[in-house]
Amino acid sequence: MTKHQSAILKTIAAMALTITLTACGFHLRGQGDQFTLPFKSIYLGFPESSLLGIELKRNIRTDHTILVVNDAAAAQARLELLSETRNKEILSLNSLGRVREYSLIYTLRFRVLDDKNNELLAPTEITLKRSLTFNESQVLAKEGEEAMLYRDMQTDLVQQILRRLAALKPIA
Repeated sequence: MTKHQSAILKTIAAMALTITLTACGFHLRGQGDQFTLPFKSIYLGFPESSLLGIELKRNIRTDHTILVVNDAAAAQARLELLSETRNKEILSLNSLGRVREYSLIYTLRFRVLDDKNNELLAPTEITLKRSLTFNESQVLAKEGEEAMLYRDMQTDLVQQILRRLAALKPIA
């Protein structure tokens, strides 16, 4: 078999695999996650500088039928932030008693009310955890990895919030 024939066979195999994956409904995480929310407008009770709030707004605005409003009184639904905490706990130590691994914990508590102050979603807590190995000789790199893990958890939180919002049933 020549190199040319081998390249053609590899291309055909890659195309067949791609077609098979797309035919079964496979998509990468974060792709095509369109959620249908049961209301036309929402107020998000996050501080203006909240990176989580900004990412949540951006994701909701991809559905052009939902309006994110700045006035709680003008919204059909209100997401109230009850608490948002980030913690870093020691997970394990090495034989010298120095930190070898941390556990990063991101906890969010919120609830959702409708325009008549009826509770659509009772106070809900979402807690995400990630492990971070630590090495004293790579402090700067580990700080960057920690920031990246928190960003990943933030994206995960946004997706979980959107799934919960999409599952809400408005009170008739």
